[in-house]
Amino acid sequence: MNNNRIVLAQFGCGYWGPNLLRNYSALPNCRVKYVVDASPDRRAYVAANFPQAQAVESIGPVLTDPEVKGVIIATPAGTHFELAKQALQAGKHVFVEKPLATKVTEVDELARSAAERKLVVMAGHTFIYNAAVRYVKKLMDDGELGEIRYIHSQRLNLGRIRSDIDALWNFAPHDISIIQYWLGDPEPLSVFRQGMDYMQEEVDDVVFLSLVYPGKIMANIHVSWLDPQKVRKMIVVGSRKMVVYDDVADDKIAIYDKGIDRRAVLGENMDFDNPRRLQFDYRSGDILMPQIRFSEPLRAEAEHYVDCIRNQRVPLTGIDHARKVVSILERSKPFRG
Repeated sequence: MNNNRIVLAQFGCGYWGPNLLRNYSALPNCRVKYVVDASPDRRAYVAANFPQAQAVESIGPVLTDPEVKGVIIATPAGTHFELAKQALQAGKHVFVEKPLATKVTEVDELARSAAERKLVVMAGHTFIYNAAVRYVKKLMDDGELGEIRYIHSQRLNLGRIRSDIDALWNFAPHDISIIQYWLGDPEPLSVFRQGMDYMQEEVDDVVFLSLVYPGKIMANIHVSWLDPQKVRKMIVVGSRKMVVYDDVADDKIAIYDKGIDRRAVLGENMDFDNPRRLQFDYRSGDILMPQIRFSEPLRAEAEHYVDCIRNQRVPLTGIDHARKVVSILERSKPFRG
């Protein structure tokens, strides 16, 4: 046995938990010693498919085991804060599936607890570890798109309806995280939400979220679990070029050399750009579909968490990034006309 491996434990092995467990179990530099789940059926699943891990009913054995250095939390969103708090108080590093918590005050409490104990806190904003998302980030940072004007995002599906959180809290953390990453984690100037509850009272099935950032940048996010098509698409419109990122397409990135420019018009008094004589040039160039070297984002995310524990690094999706996402979600007050 490799004694240098980081020993971890996972809380929860329901809908998303098996994907995390599969990736962490495959890493050569770590070992998942425990998987905690209250369901006998889920513990039986762990025993059958991941026999190297002990399937246990409560977190007690994990918190008292000095061999366990970090935990992976993949439980319902409403439990994230309390479980992360207990793990930090027990001296464990924590990885928490999105969202990190449901209130900014909870995130701040976790931040203080982690800082006091010099522990890593990382949120599971998986798309930040997606090669296509990082490709768009490089285009933006290199100025290839020009000035960013607006971003439009759609994350739609038919089903899986949840009762513990609405469609915004279920889907939009992904889109908010990506937009924040692309723009450099700025604070939005305004946040406006409009949604509607059709299937369950007070649980919005469809939500439109509008954000305005400094520099006249707008972002619009449309999420729904009542849509007939599975859509995972984001469009970035710049002054020079535009990009479509489609996560369910074979060609995930399409760069459009298109745009509209103001044309300088000579006025009667030899003045250019007379506001009464505005004219425009329309550009329509090539469409580039770059080849993206794709690797599983969850694997990259898991490797990053283990590396942060081992080398005391600040995670790319650490407290600061997670706080911005939770803050935007918390600011989005439900509105029904």
